[in-house]
Amino acid sequence: MEPDNPLLDQYILGLANKERPKVCFLPTASGDSDRYIVKFYSAFLKFPCQPSHLSLFNPPTLDLQGFLQEQDIIYVGGGNTKNLVALWRNWGLDRFLKEAWEQGTILCGLSAGSLCWFEAGVSDYPGNNVLKPLTCLGFLQGSHCPHYDGEANRRPAYHQMVAEGLLEDGYAADDGVGLHFINGTLAKIVSSRATAKAYRIERQNDGVQETPLEPIFLGR
Repeated sequence: MEPDNPLLDQYILGLANKERPKVCFLPTASGDSDRYIVKFYSAFLKFPCQPSHLSLFNPPTLDLQGFLQEQDIIYVGGGNTKNLVALWRNWGLDRFLKEAWEQGTILCGLSAGSLCWFEAGVSDYPGNNVLKPLTCLGFLQGSHCPHYDGEANRRPAYHQMVAEGLLEDGYAADDGVGLHFINGTLAKIVSSRATAKAYRIERQNDGVQETPLEPIFLGR
Protein backbone atom coordinates (compact mmCIF):
# COMPACT_ATOMS: atom_id res chain seq x y z
CA MET A 1 0.00 0.00 0.00
CA GLU A 2 3.08 2.24 0.13
CA PRO A 3 4.74 1.72 -3.28
CA ASP A 4 7.67 3.98 -2.43
CA ASN A 5 8.06 2.68 1.12
CA PRO A 6 8.59 -1.11 1.28
CA LEU A 7 9.78 -1.19 4.91
CA LEU A 8 6.88 -3.21 6.31
CA ASP A 9 6.90 -5.69 3.41
CA GLN A 10 10.64 -6.19 3.83
CA TYR A 11 10.20 -6.68 7.58
CA ILE A 12 7.60 -9.41 6.99
CA LEU A 13 9.77 -11.17 4.41
CA GLY A 14 12.67 -11.14 6.88
CA LEU A 15 10.61 -13.02 9.45
CA ALA A 16 10.60 -16.13 7.27
CA ASN A 17 14.40 -16.56 7.54
CA LYS A 18 14.57 -17.97 4.01
CA GLU A 19 16.34 -16.78 0.88
CA ARG A 20 13.18 -16.98 -1.24
CA PRO A 21 10.12 -17.40 1.00
CA LYS A 22 6.78 -18.35 -0.52
CA VAL A 23 4.32 -15.46 -0.12
CA CYS A 24 0.64 -16.02 -0.89
CA PHE A 25 -1.72 -13.06 -1.29
CA LEU A 26 -5.37 -13.46 -0.28
CA PRO A 27 -7.44 -10.71 -1.96
CA THR A 28 -10.78 -12.04 -0.66
CA ALA A 29 -11.86 -8.81 1.05
CA SER A 30 -11.64 -6.94 -2.27
CA GLY A 31 -13.72 -9.55 -4.10
CA ASP A 32 -10.47 -10.94 -5.58
CA SER A 33 -9.94 -7.69 -7.48
CA ASP A 34 -7.67 -8.23 -10.50
CA ARG A 35 -6.25 -4.75 -10.01
CA TYR A 36 -5.32 -5.51 -6.41
CA ILE A 37 -3.72 -8.82 -7.38
CA VAL A 38 -1.60 -7.07 -10.01
CA LYS A 39 -0.61 -4.47 -7.43
CA PHE A 40 0.59 -7.25 -5.12
CA TYR A 41 2.75 -8.87 -7.80
CA SER A 42 4.13 -5.49 -8.87
CA ALA A 43 5.35 -4.95 -5.32
CA PHE A 44 6.61 -8.42 -4.40
CA LEU A 45 8.28 -9.39 -7.66
CA LYS A 46 10.88 -6.76 -6.71
CA PHE A 47 11.86 -8.83 -3.67
CA PRO A 48 13.68 -12.18 -3.35
CA CYS A 49 10.54 -14.27 -2.78
CA GLN A 50 8.07 -16.55 -4.57
CA PRO A 51 4.77 -14.67 -4.79
CA SER A 52 1.43 -16.32 -5.52
CA HIS A 53 -2.22 -15.60 -4.84
CA LEU A 54 -5.33 -17.53 -3.87
CA SER A 55 -8.58 -16.45 -5.49
CA LEU A 56 -11.74 -18.10 -4.20
CA PHE A 57 -13.53 -17.09 -7.39
CA ASN A 58 -10.90 -18.85 -9.48
CA PRO A 59 -8.97 -21.19 -7.14
CA PRO A 60 -5.64 -22.60 -8.43
CA THR A 61 -6.35 -25.99 -6.85
CA LEU A 62 -9.08 -27.90 -5.04
CA ASP A 63 -6.64 -28.68 -2.24
CA LEU A 64 -6.76 -25.28 -0.56
CA GLN A 65 -5.53 -26.72 2.72
CA GLY A 66 -2.40 -28.16 1.13
CA PHE A 67 -1.80 -25.02 -0.92
CA LEU A 68 -1.86 -22.79 2.16
CA GLN A 69 0.32 -25.13 4.21
CA GLU A 70 3.03 -24.86 1.55
CA GLN A 71 3.34 -21.11 2.11
CA ASP A 72 5.84 -19.37 4.37
CA ILE A 73 3.84 -16.13 4.52
CA ILE A 74 0.15 -15.46 3.92
CA TYR A 75 -0.58 -11.81 3.18
CA VAL A 76 -4.22 -10.67 3.40
CA GLY A 77 -5.37 -7.56 1.57
CA GLY A 78 -7.87 -4.91 2.57
CA GLY A 79 -11.55 -4.51 1.73
CA ASN A 80 -14.76 -5.79 3.28
CA THR A 81 -13.90 -7.74 6.43
CA LYS A 82 -17.41 -9.12 6.92
CA ASN A 83 -17.41 -10.68 3.45
CA LEU A 84 -13.89 -12.00 4.01
CA VAL A 85 -14.86 -13.78 7.23
CA ALA A 86 -18.07 -15.20 5.72
CA LEU A 87 -16.34 -16.54 2.61
CA TRP A 88 -13.42 -18.00 4.53
CA ARG A 89 -15.74 -19.85 6.88
CA ASN A 90 -17.83 -21.15 3.99
CA TRP A 91 -14.73 -22.47 2.22
CA GLY A 92 -13.08 -23.72 5.41
CA LEU A 93 -10.20 -21.27 5.05
CA ASP A 94 -10.55 -20.16 8.66
CA ARG A 95 -9.60 -23.69 9.76
CA PHE A 96 -6.87 -24.07 7.13
CA LEU A 97 -5.31 -20.73 8.07
CA LYS A 98 -5.33 -21.57 11.76
CA GLU A 99 -3.64 -24.89 11.03
CA ALA A 100 -0.99 -23.16 8.93
CA TRP A 101 -0.44 -20.56 11.66
CA GLU A 102 -0.05 -23.23 14.33
CA GLN A 103 2.56 -24.92 12.14
CA GLY A 104 4.63 -21.73 11.85
CA THR A 105 3.28 -19.93 8.79
CA ILE A 106 3.43 -16.14 9.13
CA LEU A 107 -0.02 -14.53 8.87
CA CYS A 108 -0.15 -10.83 8.09
CA GLY A 109 -2.16 -8.21 6.30
CA LEU A 110 -3.40 -4.66 6.21
CA SER A 111 -6.75 -3.08 7.00
CA ALA A 112 -9.21 -6.02 6.77
CA GLY A 113 -6.13 -8.25 6.65
CA SER A 114 -5.07 -6.89 10.03
CA LEU A 115 -8.51 -6.79 11.65
CA CYS A 116 -9.56 -10.32 10.68
CA TRP A 117 -7.18 -12.14 13.06
CA PHE A 118 -8.67 -10.61 16.24
CA GLU A 119 -11.79 -11.63 18.14
CA ALA A 120 -13.55 -8.48 16.94
CA GLY A 121 -12.92 -4.91 15.91
CA VAL A 122 -14.03 -1.71 14.23
CA SER A 123 -15.18 -2.24 10.66
CA ASP A 124 -16.75 -0.11 7.93
CA TYR A 125 -18.45 -3.09 6.28
CA PRO A 126 -21.89 -1.38 6.09
CA GLY A 127 -20.38 1.26 3.77
CA ASN A 128 -20.99 5.02 3.62
CA ASN A 129 -18.38 5.62 6.35
CA VAL A 130 -20.54 3.81 8.95
CA LEU A 131 -18.45 2.04 11.58
CA LYS A 132 -19.72 -0.96 13.54
CA PRO A 133 -18.23 -3.70 15.72
CA LEU A 134 -17.56 -6.90 13.81
CA THR A 135 -16.85 -10.40 15.08
CA CYS A 136 -13.76 -11.84 13.39
CA LEU A 137 -11.69 -15.06 13.51
CA GLY A 138 -10.42 -14.89 17.07
CA PHE A 139 -6.87 -16.11 16.48
CA LEU A 140 -5.78 -13.15 18.63
CA GLN A 141 -7.57 -12.11 21.81
CA GLY A 142 -9.24 -8.74 22.19
CA SER A 143 -10.24 -6.12 19.68
CA HIS A 144 -8.50 -4.08 17.01
CA CYS A 145 -8.92 -0.84 15.10
CA PRO A 146 -6.80 -0.19 11.99
CA HIS A 147 -6.55 3.22 10.24
CA TYR A 148 -6.56 4.92 13.63
CA ASP A 149 -5.05 8.13 12.26
CA GLY A 150 -6.17 7.67 8.67
CA GLU A 151 -9.89 8.24 9.19
CA ALA A 152 -11.18 10.92 11.58
CA ASN A 153 -14.11 8.87 12.89
CA ARG A 154 -12.08 5.79 13.83
CA ARG A 155 -10.75 6.95 17.21
CA PRO A 156 -14.07 8.19 18.68
CA ALA A 157 -15.93 5.15 17.32
CA TYR A 158 -13.45 2.70 18.86
CA HIS A 159 -13.50 4.53 22.18
CA GLN A 160 -17.30 4.45 22.26
CA MET A 161 -17.52 0.75 21.38
CA VAL A 162 -15.02 -0.21 24.10
CA ALA A 163 -16.63 2.12 26.66
CA GLU A 164 -20.08 0.60 25.98
CA GLY A 165 -18.76 -2.95 26.19
CA LEU A 166 -19.48 -3.64 22.52
CA LEU A 167 -15.80 -4.50 22.07
CA GLU A 168 -13.22 -5.90 24.45
CA ASP A 169 -10.02 -4.02 25.26
CA GLY A 170 -7.58 -4.04 22.38
CA TYR A 171 -5.09 -2.34 20.12
CA ALA A 172 -5.36 0.52 17.64
CA ALA A 173 -2.79 1.12 14.92
CA ASP A 174 -2.02 4.20 12.86
CA ASP A 175 -1.45 3.61 9.15
CA GLY A 176 2.04 2.24 8.59
CA VAL A 177 2.21 0.44 11.96
CA GLY A 178 2.66 -3.32 12.29
CA LEU A 179 1.63 -5.22 15.43
CA HIS A 180 3.84 -8.32 15.61
CA PHE A 181 2.27 -11.12 17.66
CA ILE A 182 4.10 -14.32 18.55
CA ASN A 183 2.08 -17.19 20.05
CA GLY A 184 -0.82 -14.82 20.61
CA THR A 185 1.21 -12.23 22.54
CA LEU A 186 2.20 -8.79 21.26
CA ALA A 187 5.98 -9.10 20.99
CA LYS A 188 6.97 -6.07 18.93
CA ILE A 189 5.57 -2.98 17.23
CA VAL A 190 7.19 -1.65 14.06
CA SER A 191 6.45 1.23 11.74
CA SER A 192 7.23 2.38 8.23
CA ARG A 193 6.46 5.99 9.22
CA ALA A 194 8.51 7.93 11.75
CA THR A 195 5.59 9.56 13.57
CA ALA A 196 3.05 6.69 13.50
CA LYS A 197 2.03 4.97 16.74
CA ALA A 198 0.01 2.14 18.19
CA TYR A 199 -2.29 2.38 21.20
CA ARG A 200 -3.64 0.15 23.94
CA ILE A 201 -7.34 0.87 24.48
CA GLU A 202 -8.89 -0.24 27.79
CA ARG A 203 -12.31 0.28 29.31
CA GLN A 204 -12.28 2.19 32.59
CA ASN A 205 -15.19 3.66 34.57
CA ASP A 206 -17.59 3.94 31.64
CA GLY A 207 -14.85 5.52 29.58
CA VAL A 208 -11.56 4.39 28.06
CA GLN A 209 -7.88 4.79 28.73
CA GLU A 210 -5.70 5.24 25.65
CA THR A 211 -2.05 4.39 26.17
CA PRO A 212 0.37 5.29 23.34
CA LEU A 213 2.76 2.53 22.33
CA GLU A 214 5.91 3.70 20.55
CA PRO A 215 6.90 1.51 17.58
CA ILE A 216 10.38 0.75 16.32
CA PHE A 217 10.82 2.85 13.17
CA LEU A 218 12.14 0.62 10.41
CA GLY A 219 13.74 3.48 8.49
CA ARG A 220 16.66 5.71 9.30
